[in-house]
Amino acid sequence: MTRRLAAVTGIGVVAPGGVGTKDFWELITSGRTATRGITHFDASGFRSRIAAEADFVPEDAGLGPYERTRLDRAAQFALACAREALDDAGLAPGQLPPERMTVSVGTAVGATCMLEEQYVRVSSRGERWAVDPARAVSFLYDALVPASFAAEVARYAGAEGPAAVISTGCTSGLDAVAHAAALIEDGTADTAVTGATEAPISPITVACFDAIRATSPGNDSPATASRPFDRERDGFVLGEGAAFFVLEELAHARARGVVPYCVIAGRAGRANAFHMTGLRPDGEEMAEAIRVALRQSGLAPEAVDYVNAHGSGTRQNDRHETAAFKKSLGEHAYRVPVSSIKSMIGHSLGAIGAIEIAACALTITHDLVPPTANLRTPDPECDLDYVPLTARRRRVDTALCVGSGFGGFQSAMVLATPEALAA
Repeated sequence: MTRRLAAVTGIGVVAPGGVGTKDFWELITSGRTATRGITHFDASGFRSRIAAEADFVPEDAGLGPYERTRLDRAAQFALACAREALDDAGLAPGQLPPERMTVSVGTAVGATCMLEEQYVRVSSRGERWAVDPARAVSFLYDALVPASFAAEVARYAGAEGPAAVISTGCTSGLDAVAHAAALIEDGTADTAVTGATEAPISPITVACFDAIRATSPGNDSPATASRPFDRERDGFVLGEGAAFFVLEELAHARARGVVPYCVIAGRAGRANAFHMTGLRPDGEEMAEAIRVALRQSGLAPEAVDYVNAHGSGTRQNDRHETAAFKKSLGEHAYRVPVSSIKSMIGHSLGAIGAIEIAACALTITHDLVPPTANLRTPDPECDLDYVPLTARRRRVDTALCVGSGFGGFQSAMVLATPEALAA
């Protein structure tokens, strides 16, 4: 029996420095960075006062006054991306059988901005222990429950199949898309609107990462603060954004006359059962996720043409995944280009995995590998080809996308052209 495959037929992106897929791709292949001083709130009292903010205008994304008032910023990102992805796939909301369409959304911290803003309101800026519910907006429940993100996307797309929110920290985006692909592969659905969204640039989030000193204090030079795999790196830069996809069963897409960006050939996840924020230096859990994803795809390690790294810019992560690539890809790890787009758009927590899937799909489409910006002084312990500073022209038929999240989550996904799997 022929294996059902989930094909990517539509992409929508909201990212720092590039709202819309075209602008996003131009940014990450230019080597420019979108990091700057935080403008969403007064960050003067924080250790890290920089972030990668998206220049998102809800009106330009087609959101009406009611949606702009009622929806958290992350939910607005999700709807904007879902709309672009459906348009890109040549589909209108409600065009396909609704019971055969699924929705899967990833997020790590949900409606953080609205929840924090509303807490400040109902508590009189934290002065009242007994909060005043009369001061809250009437739709606050939607912000409290992350499942509302999936409900909003399903309502817009006209999808009546399974709908879910996946929240596995910084691997949420990868895991949400993998979940949607699994539903297509097992025959539960023929199409999916799936991706991840995050708008975490708020005082509470910045304070959390300040407390554990995970973010970069490079406030004097925001553009160069995110430096994955560089010896001088000093933490990650917080970001925001979203990416959503239309996935279709491959035969379904071909019946519509659609040429897909790629197919999801393999996906796997593992947990390290070790530490909330710590990583074992040998990278075994990520290596195992990569091995399983490759085995599911039927491709050998040597078939991987590009690796989109988690590349957060923390010492333990960069060394951990360097070891994982060597364990899982063997000698090929030294030959395949590896890069981190977080160097340009920051780390948008649960959304970044979906944004990186978009980068992989576009890399396969354009045969152009995005660079790792700001990589000028390589860490001797990170001795692979990290594509420093400048994008590289290269034939890419198969891409490996990996993610690592607090809590010990490790995820891997193999994306490929249909022809690469048939070879």
